[in-house]
Amino acid sequence: MAGLAPPWSPGPDHRAAPRRPVGAAPAVAVAVVAPALVLAAIAAGALGVLALWWRNTDAVVGAAGWLTGAGRITGLLAGYAAPVLLLLMARLPPLERLVGADRLARWHAFGGRWLVAAVAAHVLTVVWGYALTDGRGLLGEGTEIVFHFPEMLKATAGTLLLLGTGAVSARAARRRLSYETWYYLHLAGYLAVALAFGHQLATGADLGDGPGRAAWSALYLGTAALLGWYRLARPWLRDRRHRLRVAEVRPEGPGVVSLFLTGRRLDELRAEPGQFFRLQFQAPGLRWAANPYSLSAPPHPDFLRFTVKDLGGHSAAVAALRPGTAVRAEGPYGAFTARVHRRRRVLLLGAGVGITPLRALFETLPGELTLVQRARRPEDLLFRTELAEVARRRGGRVHELTGPRARVGDLGTALARLVPDLADHEVYLCGPPDLTEEAVRSLRAAGVRPGLIHRESFTF
Repeated sequence: MAGLAPPWSPGPDHRAAPRRPVGAAPAVAVAVVAPALVLAAIAAGALGVLALWWRNTDAVVGAAGWLTGAGRITGLLAGYAAPVLLLLMARLPPLERLVGADRLARWHAFGGRWLVAAVAAHVLTVVWGYALTDGRGLLGEGTEIVFHFPEMLKATAGTLLLLGTGAVSARAARRRLSYETWYYLHLAGYLAVALAFGHQLATGADLGDGPGRAAWSALYLGTAALLGWYRLARPWLRDRRHRLRVAEVRPEGPGVVSLFLTGRRLDELRAEPGQFFRLQFQAPGLRWAANPYSLSAPPHPDFLRFTVKDLGGHSAAVAALRPGTAVRAEGPYGAFTARVHRRRRVLLLGAGVGITPLRALFETLPGELTLVQRARRPEDLLFRTELAEVARRRGGRVHELTGPRARVGDLGTALARLVPDLADHEVYLCGPPDLTEEAVRSLRAAGVRPGLIHRESFTF
């Protein structure tokens, strides 16, 4: 690959011993409190929504009144939750950098389950309450509401789409779907929210005709505008500016390749080690899905490196890309960076393709670093030569934890053996869900504070 440095060789900006950049301490403080502030803002909005119901409710009388009131409350909260959940995944730079894509995805998944439950409760309680008021059966009342209430046909279609999206998002279903299939099915959630919006305005008496309705409309229209900008317009403009292309696809191990991308003005991307991009390759079979891939080396002014493991149709096809293939990149995303770094002693723990962001952090993160790579077989270990060279140059330590689980034993015991004073370390953790869940339990049992465990996962 003419003109590009070897993959393990740092560029001129990375040869010196890593130092914390000027102004990093305030950035760390903001990154630590940002998740709490975002959750507080979401909770405040939910209280404001409940205040709409309280203001427009004089009294609740009888079973029908209680059921109808419950339906109004769950409907309002579901209507509020829908755009909030979309905003969490809108790839807004402040949220991505300060909260982190992994945490946002977990919030989104939790909130999605809550939304589906709230919508189901809303439908049941409203139909039941109206049925008691009108003296009809549930089926007859439901038919009356769907076919004779304004905007209810669209709302029914939106409800069915939302429930279907929730079904394919359940953990048992996700395990049977490829990322690409899940991605396309999940887009139905956007249509569901759009269909329900008209119903909310038409039948949402609690919104009133003044500030409440204006704020509700602003929430939905503002969400649509932000999604349009950050999910569509901004990536298109960046693609026109940076013109990313595949420069080389280099084998790294069984089923693993490193992908080198070149382009224009790459320094303007302001990418940081530990972050990821969503890459959309302009090649047959790949152009319609944007999959997430982490930087596997510190960003360089002339190229970006990503390391991809064959985990499915999309990632397998990446290995066959030809030099010159255009790439549309969204990002950088994620808070799995030095911005959250607080301790001098740091443990980087990874397995499988989860080692990729840790590889970049191992070269650049300040402090006394220990990297532990977990694999079932020695041949599955990645970047062995690179990591040894980085460790030699900066005085870090690299440990390889290989073998089946029965031979390795308890992860916490193995880590305590490899990393003295484990409780005094800050931990960056990345790998398959089973490993990360076991590691979190082991680290907390060893005395590592939850706020010092930073993790990134590749689940969807």
